[in-house]
Amino acid sequence: VLILVIVAAPHAFAADRPNIFIAISDDVSFPHASAHGSKMVNTPAFDRVAADGVLFNNAFCPAPGCSPSRAAFLTGRHIWMIEEAGTHASYFQAKYKTFPEALQASGYFVGATGKAWAPGNFRHNGREHNPAGKSYGAKKSGYVGGFENFMSERPQDQPFCFWFGSSDAHRSYKKGSGLAKGKTLDQAEVPAFLPDHPEIRSDLLDYAFEVERFDDDCDQMLKILEAAGELDNTLVIITSDNGMPFPRCKATLYDLGTRVPLAIRWGEKVQGLREVDDFVSLCDLAPTFLEAVGLKPPEQMTGRSLTPLLLSKKSGQVDASRN
Repeated sequence: VLILVIVAAPHAFAADRPNIFIAISDDVSFPHASAHGSKMVNTPAFDRVAADGVLFNNAFCPAPGCSPSRAAFLTGRHIWMIEEAGTHASYFQAKYKTFPEALQASGYFVGATGKAWAPGNFRHNGREHNPAGKSYGAKKSGYVGGFENFMSERPQDQPFCFWFGSSDAHRSYKKGSGLAKGKTLDQAEVPAFLPDHPEIRSDLLDYAFEVERFDDDCDQMLKILEAAGELDNTLVIITSDNGMPFPRCKATLYDLGTRVPLAIRWGEKVQGLREVDDFVSLCDLAPTFLEAVGLKPPEQMTGRSLTPLLLSKKSGQVDASRN
């Protein structure tokens, strides 16, 4: 990775290198964003990114669990190619380089707040920071405060890569939080495989409450980027690590365990109001980021860059070879 970074350095240090902002929720299934048609949730930040860029209708996580999915996302490699990192709550060997590490080596300011690669012990193999980047946590001011701390420490005019990992909508929930917010039981979207019972409906509304709380954090961070004049030169990604924490969802290979929301915005580089139906994986994001900043993805990355899909002006099926 470092050799490739050095070879690509002249182009990579160009003044127009985009920032990268990643917002990843915890345990949220497709189609639980209002841009995807869900009426149970209202997600204006996700919808804005989708409207300004591309909404992916068939995005899948590499594994239906937090730790392996995030490791595959970070390395651009399938879980069976990264040893312990491809399992749950284990280790992340330093020999498996991540896209934040490649970006940092090429001059990017890199950081994270909230849930990065987790759960697991990244220090076991000698890493100083989480594979997603140095933590800019802010216990008192929350995730948004962590992003504000990161932006305040960022050197002027240095491009950045930031990972916002929320713990929403991971269990446990505050029982009744959805109803307390004003949602009603008839708004709950009950999957056919779950009993249609008021207790289930209320639980789904508690989940929806946390989906919306994640979206609100995204909205505040996007406004910070906009106020700083950075939004249009930032590649923005909003997605989830795996599906919702309900039976036949998370930890299973059914659609509600593996299919996740995904929207990507990149200023004028990407034509907005497009929906893409091609099959894509979170493994595809690491090579996408490297290509976007002028770096050649290493051969070890098995993900396929989404750049052709993003730069295309087509909707629907763009690349038949993906399906």
